[in-house]
Amino acid sequence: MHVSEAIICAAPPGVGAIVVGNFPLSAGEWLAPHSHPQHQLAWTRRGVLGVAVGDTYWVLPPTRALWLPAGVVHRTGATRDAVLCSLYLEPDRCALDWTEPTPVGVDGLLAQLIGHLNRQDLRADVRLRAEAVVLDLLHPLPSMPIDVPPPVDERVCAVADALLADPADPRSLDAHARAVGVSRRTLTRLFVQDTGMSFERWRTHVRLRAALPLLAEGRPVSRVAHTVGYATPSAFLAAFRRIVGTSPGRYLSGDAAFEESDPRTR
Repeated sequence: MHVSEAIICAAPPGVGAIVVGNFPLSAGEWLAPHSHPQHQLAWTRRGVLGVAVGDTYWVLPPTRALWLPAGVVHRTGATRDAVLCSLYLEPDRCALDWTEPTPVGVDGLLAQLIGHLNRQDLRADVRLRAEAVVLDLLHPLPSMPIDVPPPVDERVCAVADALLADPADPRSLDAHARAVGVSRRTLTRLFVQDTGMSFERWRTHVRLRAALPLLAEGRPVSRVAHTVGYATPSAFLAAFRRIVGTSPGRYLSGDAAFEESDPRTR
């Protein structure tokens, strides 16, 4: 769907700068691409959310939320049954001016304040004080969202579809090339031309993106590693650290202290 075709969804006006909305989502359910004239903070108290902006994808357990600037077209879904809890912030009354989608950590205090602002019986002065505290608690987390650029060439698309359907597909580049009737050299060139990534890096991104919802649901790393195609948990953890910049546990817990990593390895 093109940006011009995306739905524009405005939140109803409130007393202050923040309106809270709650939207139940079933596992596997995705909302159509849309945008808001307000800034949005997307969060769930339970379950696991996914938010996609173009080719970039974030996984959001209850410890993480995503700031979406006004006008950004996005899709929101759930990998487990969840309630999308959205804070909508009027741009002209909001001190934050982040211009890019930005993950933030959600601790107990912020979670309680979101619930507090969801009440309908708050006096205007009480609501305004609570809103000011919410804004003070929004601190960006370092993040390497895992993007999986879609290819265009039909031969690359055939390989991509196979990997998206089964990230653990063990076939080599040579085997995929034979399956679509091209040489290894041609498929290598087409992958970089179409996605900006090598075959191996693109497959790694697919595997890590498939792993994150499973990890966020609390499944053991050893089982998740095998599910997405890694022979050992250590191989999976090394790939995750190389691409994302930290361990899965620290990423999902909202720990802002990401480790230093050489950008040339990403």
